[in-house]
Amino acid sequence: MEEDLDEGQTQKGCLECCIKCLGGIPYPSLIATILLYAGVALFCGCGHEALSGTVTILQNYFEVVRSPVDSLDVFTMIDIIKYVIYGIASAFFVYGILLMVEGFFTSGAIKDLYGDFKITTCGRCVSAWFIMLTYIFMLAWLGVTAFTSLPVFIYFNIWNICQNATVLEGATLCLDPRQYGIVAINEVKTVCAGSEKFYKMCESNELDMTFHLFICALAGAGAAVIAMIHYLMVLSANWAYVKDACRMQKYEDIKSKEEQELHDIHSTRSKERLNAYT
Repeated sequence: MEEDLDEGQTQKGCLECCIKCLGGIPYPSLIATILLYAGVALFCGCGHEALSGTVTILQNYFEVVRSPVDSLDVFTMIDIIKYVIYGIASAFFVYGILLMVEGFFTSGAIKDLYGDFKITTCGRCVSAWFIMLTYIFMLAWLGVTAFTSLPVFIYFNIWNICQNATVLEGATLCLDPRQYGIVAINEVKTVCAGSEKFYKMCESNELDMTFHLFICALAGAGAAVIAMIHYLMVLSANWAYVKDACRMQKYEDIKSKEEQELHDIHSTRSKERLNAYT
């Protein structure tokens, strides 16, 4: 009987510990972090592969070659964007961890307000700093989303021309990369309907895959924007809770001091009366 009782108490203690641990998880911050990681991974992975597909299409079908000199051509710009993607992936992986840690500390500070955990001025400043930084990142992701929509628009036009060329017989439809600033004005790299390269490009997997990869990258950037907005709501709510908790903490400190003073005054008077009586 004693062994069964000990096992029941152990299971109850483990269950209470698990419930306490699960209750300390900041679920809104966790959801925003998962959404941020999913969006950044989708944007960086699909964007990187879409840029590689763009290089393949330009070289195979438009016969665009890399400049032998160190000049800012389309291939150099694509390489720069790839390095930016590497930086974005690393930076927001770290930033997501920092926001999760901030969520854990803020939740713990609010829940343990009446315990040993004290909310400091530094903690409030860190929360305000994260709010400002997240707002800046949200604006940056809005710009990234707008920038990502440009290749989606370009590839949609190319796909639309390929579809119209197969439907409209005898139509003279051409693709000129100079219209999008991909090559210089003096370079003629036009591919028109009726040519072998045009039909090969329209029927190739590179065009279809690159188009859909850019769409996925755009969706990833949009998910990152939603994650930043979610983080802003969470951080703002935590800031409001922390601010109210600080006021409550000050009130409790003042109340405890007043009670201690009243207790000291009462004990002093009691001693004086006892001394006077004796």
